[in-house]
Amino acid sequence: MSEQNFEQIYAEYKAAGEQQALRESDQGYLPSAADKEQIVAVRKNDDGDLIAFKTNSGRELDYLTALQEAKAGNLAHVDVFHKYGRDILRSEPDGIKENNLDNLPAF
Repeated sequence: MSEQNFEQIYAEYKAAGEQQALRESDQGYLPSAADKEQIVAVRKNDDGDLIAFKTNSGRELDYLTALQEAKAGNLAHVDVFHKYGRDILRSEPDGIKENNLDNLPAF
């Protein structure tokens, strides 16, 4: 199998996943986040690292507070994972690039 076939197959798989994620969110299959705050904007330092977050309720959270809130289950659509010897906040891998933390507007 050529390299081009690998790329094409992966691109089709990824596109299908993105479409499925959109259908599921539109049809209500994804867990409801109605009772949780959502991150709607981010602040980055000069290196491009996320350092603060703004929620849909208007709260501004520093990185450590956002980690604590996410661990407690108070923030929707984010995960905490351990890598490089520390906890890291990241968007849930739902296949939708637009809602990734790195792609949210700045505040």
